[in-house]
Amino acid sequence: QVCAQLCRRPCYCPWVPPRCPRGSPLVLDGCGCCKICARRLGEPCDFLHVCDQSQGLVCDYSSASAGTGGTCNFEDDEEGCEVNGRVYRDGEVFQPSCKIQCHCLDGGFNCIPLCQEDVRLPTPDCPYPRRVEIPGKCCPEWICEAQDQHLLRDARAVSPLLRFPCQEWGTEWSACSATCGLGFATRVSNQNRYCRLETQRRLCMVRPCPAPPAAFPAVS
Repeated sequence: QVCAQLCRRPCYCPWVPPRCPRGSPLVLDGCGCCKICARRLGEPCDFLHVCDQSQGLVCDYSSASAGTGGTCNFEDDEEGCEVNGRVYRDGEVFQPSCKIQCHCLDGGFNCIPLCQEDVRLPTPDCPYPRRVEIPGKCCPEWICEAQDQHLLRDARAVSPLLRFPCQEWGTEWSACSATCGLGFATRVSNQNRYCRLETQRRLCMVRPCPAPPAAFPAVS
């Protein structure tokens, strides 16, 4: 009876099918006549505007007043969560991307990263580490040597007179190794021709050493 009241025969459908939002497939309406966008979790529904059955959704009339439509919900009334237009059941573990893994729980979801978030500090063999995306790999990786050489050549081409074609970095000079007279101080710096970390030394003198006492000739 409901079908006879709402469904017209023959079918009259628009020439161009509707453009559905992401995650909402094209399905036949309740009359089995025209293509429509399936309703998603939490969206209004009725006899004509059906829910997305591929997601396990049905039109729930339990909270609707008489004569009004229902709301798309899971058939067993379980709570779920929607991410990027896709519905996941409560307790389901899923990956929206290769970089994170999520857990649907009580209508919400928690996610953890799958890529390491380590930090690589400059070292003598890799003074300029940089994290880059690698084609064919999900997680970015650290690179140094090959990329550093390109950066160094580019810097020299732009400014051949630049003494240090990189960002200068160095520690403070250490205290002089000798408390008097000539000694040396050290530091770690990249201010050199190849912009690599190295230990540098320089002469220093805090003060002259006192002269030794004069030797007096022995008295016979």
